[in-house]
Amino acid sequence: MNGIPTQNKPTASSRPLRRGPIARLRNYFLAGVLVTAPVGITAWLIYSFVDYVDTSVIPLIPETYNPERYLEHSVPGLGVLILLLVITLIGFVVTNFLGRWFIRLGERILAHVPVVRTIYGLLKQVFDAVLAQSSTAFHEVVLIEYPRRGTWTLGFITSKPKPEIREHLGEDTIFVFVPTSPNPTSGFLLVVREAELIRLRMPVEEGIKLVISGGIVSSADETGKRSTKRHTTPHPAEGGLPPERLG
Repeated sequence: MNGIPTQNKPTASSRPLRRGPIARLRNYFLAGVLVTAPVGITAWLIYSFVDYVDTSVIPLIPETYNPERYLEHSVPGLGVLILLLVITLIGFVVTNFLGRWFIRLGERILAHVPVVRTIYGLLKQVFDAVLAQSSTAFHEVVLIEYPRRGTWTLGFITSKPKPEIREHLGEDTIFVFVPTSPNPTSGFLLVVREAELIRLRMPVEEGIKLVISGGIVSSADETGKRSTKRHTTPHPAEGGLPPERLG
């Protein structure tokens, strides 16, 4: 009737959705997985590594000097501790004059073995570049148009090419390592013109995290805050890498 206010009945779309017990249990389960999975996988990897080292190192210890002989049970991590001590002792020995002489002698012997010298030389260069205290293997994170036009990927600036390469490609070229995901230890080494790169303010550590996680782990908010704070100061990479960083 006219003049009588009518109340609109709530439709199905306007009613608040009520989650059933199965949906709530599913959410609880997913929340539990998010919490326990990283911790569980990390603990399993550590346990597997320690167990592998223990089973590989402890049998090499003479029975007389094996601490487990005098204990009622085995000591987890004993093999890892012994391995660390042995590696540290070897490092102490090779830093002396006599140790360096033996190393040079061994390298000269390996240089005459056709296949072994190639493998040893490659591994030595990789470990020298990654583990040396004065090494900065990756200088900056960049965006590079790869593998085709319109598609961009993360890369890491490593160094300037040798003069022989720059003679053919130009002085404005640079080495860029494009890693594969989720394993950043493999990838492609590209020679790129610096003008074709987009330099990022992102730290190298965050770039590696993005590669390993396939873009799932992102620190975009933190990076944006840092960029805002440093807005007034020019980035040192905007004018190219300093020569002292590239060697």
